[in-house]
Amino acid sequence: MDYTTKLSYQSMYWYNDGLKKAKIRDLSGAITSLKKSLQYNRDNIASRNLLGLVYYGRGDVMEALVEWILSKNFQSHDNIANYYIQKVRENEGELEAINQAVKRYNQSLEYCRQNGEDLAIIQLKKVVAAHPDFVKAHQLLALIYMHTEQYAYARQSIRTAYKLDTTSEFTLRCLHELNQMRKSRNVKIKEGEKKDKHTITYNLGNEMIIQPISNNLKENAGLHTVLNIALGLVVGVAVMAFLVLPGITASREEKVNKQAIEFSDQIATQKAQISALKKELDEYRSTSEETEDAQATAASTQESYEAVMTVKEHYLTNDMSDAAMLEELLKVNPNSLGTKGKESFDDVTENLYPRMCTSLYATSQENFNVANYEMAITNLEQVMKMDEGYNDGNAMLLLAQSYEKSGAQDQANLKYQKLVESYPDTDAAQTAKEALDSQNEGGGDAEEGEEGEEGDGQDE
Repeated sequence: MDYTTKLSYQSMYWYNDGLKKAKIRDLSGAITSLKKSLQYNRDNIASRNLLGLVYYGRGDVMEALVEWILSKNFQSHDNIANYYIQKVRENEGELEAINQAVKRYNQSLEYCRQNGEDLAIIQLKKVVAAHPDFVKAHQLLALIYMHTEQYAYARQSIRTAYKLDTTSEFTLRCLHELNQMRKSRNVKIKEGEKKDKHTITYNLGNEMIIQPISNNLKENAGLHTVLNIALGLVVGVAVMAFLVLPGITASREEKVNKQAIEFSDQIATQKAQISALKKELDEYRSTSEETEDAQATAASTQESYEAVMTVKEHYLTNDMSDAAMLEELLKVNPNSLGTKGKESFDDVTENLYPRMCTSLYATSQENFNVANYEMAITNLEQVMKMDEGYNDGNAMLLLAQSYEKSGAQDQANLKYQKLVESYPDTDAAQTAKEALDSQNEGGGDAEEGEEGEEGDGQDE
C-alpha cells in the first residue's frame, strides 16, 4: 500500500468517526474528527461538507459557508455543497437574521471588554431568540451570568448549550463549576439551620413566623423567685466578670478568625474564577477574530474563483477583449484557488499574459518617447504583475526611467536596485547600476563644489 492510499484510508476513518459523533449530537467531537480527516486529505469533499453541516447545526452558519465554498472550489460539479449554498442563499431573510445575530454576538464581546455585562446580556438574549441553535451565544450568556452571580439563569443557558452540543468541553466545565457552587451554598444553608435550632418556624397563611422556644420554667415561676434573683445578682455579676466574659471574648475572637479564614478562601476562589472567566472571554474574542478572518478568506476565494471561471468562459467564446480579461485576472489571488480554479487560471494566462506583455511594453515605449511618463508607468506596472523580468529586465528598466523622468526618484531607485539584485547578468542591470553610480558621483561632486566655494570665501 502506497503512502497516498494510506493517507486516504486515514482520512476516511476519521470521517466515519465524525459521522458517528454527529449522529449523537457530539458536535465538538465530530468537528475534531473531521478536521483530522482533512489534515490527512484536504480534498476529502465528504468530510468538508459534513464539517459544514456540523457547523450549521451549532449555529455557526458563516463557518459552514466557508467549508462549503472551499468544497465547491475543490469540486465544482456533482457536489452537494452547491445545494447547501443555494438553500442558504434562497432564504435571504434567515441569512440576514443570522448575520445580525453574529453582529450582536460580536457586539456583546465588545461590551464584555468594556465591563458592560448588562448590555452584553441584552444583546445575547436577542441573539438566542433570533438564532436558537447558536451554541456560542448560549455559552457566552451563561459565562456572563456566572460572572454576575446569576447562577439560576446561568444554569438555564448552559443546559440549552448542552442539549445542542453534548460534549463541548467549555459547556461541561461550566456545568461542573455551577454544580460545585450549588454544593457550597447547600453546606452553608445546613450550617445556618444548625445555628437556628433554638427557634421554631411555622407558616400562618402566606407568612412565615419564627419564634423562640418557650421556657416553661419561666412561665410557671412565681413571685417568690424575685428575692432569689436579687440575692443571686451579686454572685451572677461576679461570675460574669471572672468566668463567663473571658470565655465569650475568646469565643468571639475565634469566630472572627474563622470567618476571616473563610472569607480569605472565598476571595481566593473568586479570584481564580474571575481569572478563568477572563481567559474564556479572551478565547471567545480570539475565536471571533479567527472567524472573521476565515470569512474574509472565503469571500476572497469565492470572488477569485468566480472571476477566473467568468474570464475563461469569455476566453473560450472569444467575446471579450484581452485588456478587459487582463483587468479581471489581475484582481485574482492565484494562491487562494483550488486545483480546478488554478488549472483554469493557468489555461487562460498561458497565452494571454505573453500577448499583453508584448503589447503593453510596446505602448509604454511609445509613451516614453513622447514624454507621457504617467501612462508608461501605468502600463509597465501591469507588465510587472504578469512578468517582472520581462524582456531580460528591460521592462523594469523602462519603468525605472519613467519614474525618474516623472520626478519620482525614490521609486526609480527602488527599481534600479531590484534590477541589480535580481537580474545581475543582464544589460538592463548594468544600465541600472550605471544610473545609481552616476547619482552617487554627482552627489559627491556637488559636495566638493560647495566646500570649494566656502574655501574661496575664507581666502577673501
